[in-house]
Amino acid sequence: MDVQPLLRTTPFHPRTAALCASHAWRRWAGYLAASSYELSHEREYHAIRAAAALFDVTPLYKYLVQGRDAARLLDRVVTRNVARAEVGQVLYTTWCDATGKVLDDGTVARLGDTTFRMTCAEPNLRWLEANATGLEVEIEDVSQITAALALQGPLSRGILQDLLDIDLSKLNYFRIAAAKLRKSPVTVSRTGYTGDLGYEIWLDVTDALPVWDALIEAGARHGIAPAGLAALDLARVEAGLMLMDVDYHSARKVLIESQSSTPYELDLGWTVSLDKEHFVGRAALAKEHARGPRSRFTGVEVEWDSLERIHAEAGLAPQLPPGAWRASVPLYAGGRQVGHATSGCFSPLLKKYLALAHLEARHAAAGTALEMEMTVEHRRKRAAARVIGKPFFDPERKRA
Repeated sequence: MDVQPLLRTTPFHPRTAALCASHAWRRWAGYLAASSYELSHEREYHAIRAAAALFDVTPLYKYLVQGRDAARLLDRVVTRNVARAEVGQVLYTTWCDATGKVLDDGTVARLGDTTFRMTCAEPNLRWLEANATGLEVEIEDVSQITAALALQGPLSRGILQDLLDIDLSKLNYFRIAAAKLRKSPVTVSRTGYTGDLGYEIWLDVTDALPVWDALIEAGARHGIAPAGLAALDLARVEAGLMLMDVDYHSARKVLIESQSSTPYELDLGWTVSLDKEHFVGRAALAKEHARGPRSRFTGVEVEWDSLERIHAEAGLAPQLPPGAWRASVPLYAGGRQVGHATSGCFSPLLKKYLALAHLEARHAAAGTALEMEMTVEHRRKRAAARVIGKPFFDPERKRA
């Protein structure tokens, strides 16, 4: 009897394992994923912002939805209006339970008139099948036969263009196209999780190593660097992008109702198409839209002078974590707790201490004065902070 490993390796593992000098690995959706390739993630982060970084994002769940009613099924499930999507368009979207609480978020790419690919953080096959009753549609889990890479950074277009048989200048933001990367058939989407110019490359697992090798070879003169999840975490906080199980919890897994969130509470109201006749959670979301959300997911900047002061009281210079943190940190206004931060970092690029946070709606307006709890030499302190808009970093090149 074959024994299945507790953790799978991606089809790029023969390359990533050899490069991972740190031996720092994380679990991601049942796969081994590099946290950082070098002993520090710093060079990998700077490759994202100044050159190009290559990420193995194969652990994402991927579903192929095909058939006459494929668009109807997806419109029944997700909050975006899928029927209006053009062939070659990618939609970022959420999907909810009947009470309007978010189950997951991800993308839906329209590959053809009746063919779509959904990507997400959690398994969703049973949810799709349960909602497909009475529809003429086929749903296939292609997670383990489809590999994926993300090439992100200001030089990513030049690297990729040298290898493809299509003109990337015609591939707009959140669009996808079929191509050949040297001899390997791929689809390329202008998407990513860094808030920068970047692309995601989707391919059959049998072509994984030739595609990886081609990208590394072409990117060598551009300063390409394989990058892990530690660098990605810094970049996605700067981009104001949320992470499941950190910044929000799936309604499938919460223990109490207050742990779940609606799209409006996650600052994703723009993904909710109430003009659709029906989708799961629509009635609840229509009511929330009318009354307004009770809380909002927003950005917070901690004031540097305040950080210096509370550290100076202990005889220290400010001591901040070198990477992104993931923790529940209380936020106060007027001496009362009004929310909590969920993740944050000191931005190497912006030179600011930033956090993503859930706040009571009346305290979530930009410019609102807050205090964030911090521990300095084992004592709880409060640093002055203020609400600022997301994303913190939003370069023109991302959409240009």
